[in-house]
Amino acid sequence: MAIEYPANAPIESTPPQGQRVLIVFSGLPGTGKTTIAKGLAAKIGALYLRIDTIEQAIRNSGALAHDVGRSGYMVANALALSNLPLGRTVIVDGVNPVMESRTAWSEIASKAGVELVNIEVICSDKSEHQRRVETRPGDVPGLTPPSWQSVLDHEYEAWADAPFSIDTALMSPVQAVSIVTQHLIAGRG
Repeated sequence: MAIEYPANAPIESTPPQGQRVLIVFSGLPGTGKTTIAKGLAAKIGALYLRIDTIEQAIRNSGALAHDVGRSGYMVANALALSNLPLGRTVIVDGVNPVMESRTAWSEIASKAGVELVNIEVICSDKSEHQRRVETRPGDVPGLTPPSWQSVLDHEYEAWADAPFSIDTALMSPVQAVSIVTQHLIAGRG
């Protein structure tokens, strides 16, 4: 489900021009984080980094003998850190299931001297979440979407500090992008 914005729509200046922010979307597969993250990136003109795409590129390269492990996150960390000093807002889209990955984003924001905005995307309606997982098409070439059982079995640690949360069972992707945009503006008011 893609969010469509007219080609001639003005790009919103969120955050304010020249103010860099690292926005990290986290949540289990099928919650809607990719749809929202892409929509927000298009709306505000941010650099978009998707962990699934990076990990699949690493797999496709054949450079690793085993699974990619944390290498996709490490590449995304480096890409974010190299773009934030250029004045870019960076949006990261990944599960971020463990404290280690969440701490790394905090360290990247600190090194770059920017604000970190963590956004957890959930789907409180389990039936809807399952339907999304089981019916969504693969959108990363070569990557097989996860099964519902693999989502249920996925490691996902509780957050130490509760992030800003979006429940996609209660709103459309366009509404979610609007709420996140308002949250970003309010955080700078």
